[in-house]
Amino acid sequence: MIPVLALQEATRSTATGRLEIGGVTFADPWFLVIIPVAAFLLWRGREARRQVGAHVPALGPAPGGTRGSLAWLPTALRIAAVSLLAVALSRPLEGRVSMARETEGIDIALLLDRSSSMDQRARPGAPRRFDIVTEVIADFARRRMTDEEGARDSVGLFGFAGFADLLVPFTLDVDALTAVLDETDIETEQRLDGTAIGSALAQACEVLSQSEARSRVAVLLTDGEETIHVIEPMEAAEVASELGIRVYTVYAGPRVQLVQMPFGGARRVQADVGELPRIAELTGGLFFHAENREELEAAYAAIEELERTPRSEERFAERYDLYPLLLGPALALLLLASIAGATVARRVP
Repeated sequence: MIPVLALQEATRSTATGRLEIGGVTFADPWFLVIIPVAAFLLWRGREARRQVGAHVPALGPAPGGTRGSLAWLPTALRIAAVSLLAVALSRPLEGRVSMARETEGIDIALLLDRSSSMDQRARPGAPRRFDIVTEVIADFARRRMTDEEGARDSVGLFGFAGFADLLVPFTLDVDALTAVLDETDIETEQRLDGTAIGSALAQACEVLSQSEARSRVAVLLTDGEETIHVIEPMEAAEVASELGIRVYTVYAGPRVQLVQMPFGGARRVQADVGELPRIAELTGGLFFHAENREELEAAYAAIEELERTPRSEERFAERYDLYPLLLGPALALLLLASIAGATVARRVP
């Protein structure tokens, strides 16, 4: 392997190709004119000598047998040798072009609220809020993990209700992540229900802190405010800010809610989005309020656009001289022509 690398380094060239023939680039292609000129002159010289020999009585008749039939061989070998030398003089170059691609994406933590309130429907017969959310998240993950224009991202999935759980470690396997999403559902046990936003964000920060990715992002989706208070959301947000993790928060629910009054009746109040806007602001992210599927898709599309890492490409072109490979065969052909002219193709009187 070392001799091969040494030879490659020795033949490295800075020459510029001026003509390409059959995939081979020539730096000085005008030397190729030598080939037809030399072939014409050598063959014509052979014919002239043959005709002169045929008219000189002292030489006698043209010899027969093997020697007579191989009289053309020295000239043919010389033409081949001169052709190789002409090709060598034209500086054939082997070009190698390699691509260096910057494919490092970002690590994205998807935090999904699994509390029982996600079971609500906008109207009877409509899809559950949880089903709409998981479909939108799956589409977002699929685009980020199979991005052809930008860098592919590693995505992890965290679910939370009364507690937080890492459902899918960070991966580039989109099929594995979407399969888990398909199997994930809301928390049905009352003792495990709740909305542990702070715990979920803290766990995501802990996992992301071990990442070596250039950029780390968390997208937290919920339809309620903190109810567990083991780790307060703003405490987790401060940790995220210190680690340089941007947090995008999405409130998936109506902007106006009906609240039952103590003595009957109901009144319309603005939805309480809790500390979601503050979390996003503190960490350098954005807050989105998505009331329906269209707004939810728009929110994730905006996040996707903001967190796009373009794929950069750099071309490296190297050229290597091929003429050293032609000199040996050319000299060998000249030697064979001399040997053939003195032996099997020698003209005898």
